[in-house]
Amino acid sequence: MSDMFLPLKVSATGLEAQKIRINVIASNIANANSTSTPEGGPYRRKDVLFESYLYNESSVGVNISKIVEDPSPFKKVYQPGHPDADKDGYVSYPNVDSVAEMVNLIGATHAYEANLTLIASFKDMFTKTLAITQV
Repeated sequence: MSDMFLPLKVSATGLEAQKIRINVIASNIANANSTSTPEGGPYRRKDVLFESYLYNESSVGVNISKIVEDPSPFKKVYQPGHPDADKDGYVSYPNVDSVAEMVNLIGATHAYEANLTLIASFKDMFTKTLAITQV
């Protein structure tokens, strides 16, 4: 017999993964203009890598495999008076594209909402099934 609560378990993993993704995207947006960090240099955009894993032979869940830094180059802007300017007067700005991050945020939000909808649908079906068996 299969686990009848498996859809809830799978959706819960999806909710957690998308929550972390949303937090990483929010951090990217918040630091889009951070030219210096405690580690030194400008903020480097981060991205979330997912991996699936097997619950049993019929269902999978999702997990965060790791959060990685985007290796793309920083944006260079000529600002000789800026405190973080290099010897040639260029400031390195984070490799964050705010528009792309907003698109990613919309996608992550939709995925989060889809998992919530599945949980609500499962709850509704389970409640109706209980009502039928009580008759």
